[in-house]
Amino acid sequence: MGSGLGSSASFCVALAAALLACTDFVSLDLKQQGWQSFQEKQLDLVNKWAFEGEKIIHGKPSGIDNSVSAYGNIISFKSGSMTHMKANTLLKMLITNTKVGRNTKALVAGVSERMLRHPDAMAFVFSAVDSISQELTLILQSPASDDVLSVTQKEEKIAELMEMNQGLLQSMGVSHVTIETVLRTTLKYKLASKLTGAGGGGCVLTLLPTCFVVEKVIAELESCGFQCFTAEIGGKGVEINFEVSS
Repeated sequence: MGSGLGSSASFCVALAAALLACTDFVSLDLKQQGWQSFQEKQLDLVNKWAFEGEKIIHGKPSGIDNSVSAYGNIISFKSGSMTHMKANTLLKMLITNTKVGRNTKALVAGVSERMLRHPDAMAFVFSAVDSISQELTLILQSPASDDVLSVTQKEEKIAELMEMNQGLLQSMGVSHVTIETVLRTTLKYKLASKLTGAGGGGCVLTLLPTCFVVEKVIAELESCGFQCFTAEIGGKGVEINFEVSS
């Protein structure tokens, strides 16, 4: 919680889904066993109320976090516009929590000040970030393949894009000494990493190639005082289960 990974949004989505499931606004089979998915219109309603919850917590949220939590998969966001993407490549990530709190408002202000001091250079930086995002979108949406070589090539391209993106984020001034420690540690295992969220601490994403044994790198990162866990990107959205565990 509070580490820049959208935990408040996922809580708001879960709460909205549970409350709506108890009303006539969402029609679900209470006797069905196992997990149930929501219909698209139902998801729209869940997401709408979750966004209201995010407003209470954050004031002026973008709506990205609650949308990803509600609909699942991946969302492309640009200039206030969100596009839902069907990712054909499921990515496995190691998430490292540096346990360092960050001041998002101060970090954003710092980037704005750097833009004022170096407008031309920073314009190129943001243009490069946009190009990386567009290329990643194409890779994720490219046809899935069971061919090991094809999967490996995709993962290598994504790793390179992550490294380039991290370099650009460093040039914006939003990295942190603990983030750099994670980067150096994972690089020893030939893994690509980048900060996520506002930076200045928080969490770091590390791409885990197919069949990579992650225990050693986790042990080394945890010995530095960090917290690690794995996750998949591009998974399902909110679901509900009415079974009562004994």
